[in-house]
Amino acid sequence: MNSSGGNNSGQAQALWYVAPGKAEIRPETLSSVASDHVRVRALHGAISRGTEALVSSGRVPESEKERMRAPFMAGDFPFPVKYGYATVGRAETGALAGRDVFTLYPHQTLFDIPAEAALPLPDGVPASRAILAANMETALNAVWDGQPAPADRIAIVGAGVVGALVAWLCGRIPGTQVTLVDVDPSRADLASKLGVMFAKPEAAPGDCDLVVHASGHPSGLKSAINLAGDEATVLEMSWYGEGDVAIPLGGAFHSRRLKLISSQVGKVSPSHRARWTYRRRLEAALELLGDPALDALIAPAIAFNDLPKELPRILAQGSGILCQRIDYPAA
Repeated sequence: MNSSGGNNSGQAQALWYVAPGKAEIRPETLSSVASDHVRVRALHGAISRGTEALVSSGRVPESEKERMRAPFMAGDFPFPVKYGYATVGRAETGALAGRDVFTLYPHQTLFDIPAEAALPLPDGVPASRAILAANMETALNAVWDGQPAPADRIAIVGAGVVGALVAWLCGRIPGTQVTLVDVDPSRADLASKLGVMFAKPEAAPGDCDLVVHASGHPSGLKSAINLAGDEATVLEMSWYGEGDVAIPLGGAFHSRRLKLISSQVGKVSPSHRARWTYRRRLEAALELLGDPALDALIAPAIAFNDLPKELPRILAQGSGILCQRIDYPAA
């Protein structure tokens, strides 16, 4: 281990999306570590299923190619592109040497990153759970956007990772009645572990003060609008890539004076933007991962070297996988 800033080169392997539905692992050579960087050896990672499914299929819209770039991705959309933003590793150089850190880095065994972009894990947050940090950051930003209040009736439509995290956060607000809504009845067990209620769309409680849509399906948006009470907020978190979505603005949408707003993690919520930096928000997300109940969101690990053959199954619509954990080979 080189703790002085490092001048050693290194060999790494990285996952690249190279064609629709196809990925491959490519070798990469690292040069000497810059004085303001830290070298990190990956321990665990996570697949962001919604976003990476769009990337893998080549469906990133032309208009969104710049906004969709991950902080440390390489290549260009559509292909080839090295993409991802959830890697936990152990720092091997610099002041953080020996510490486990979270990074917004693509899927790669060994990499160099600016020291300020490597966030030490808080005490009580294991490396295997810290892979949820980027998803928790998205959920936290959404809660800031939605502004739930104590005793509110809240529905979250779509029990994926982000929707489930939003439900967990809202459920910690005193007096709230939080329902996780999904077409898959097996998600009831997940809701129970997270301490919130569960319902299928047709049985979900209506007249909600806040409804969050995170299913990624137009039918889910319709359900979300139907569950909102008079003058309530419907928060849209789903992103549809190149798809066009019909928004059901007929019926009682106008007479109930509903508010439909979007939430996206690329900018800090306006309610906090004047005071919060991106780093502070990500640090807060990491601190929120101390609850072992959140392990229910993480699927059994697969080996990094198996990713090219496993990704079609993981990213397939209806796979049922929440957060797919990646385990990297030991040094």
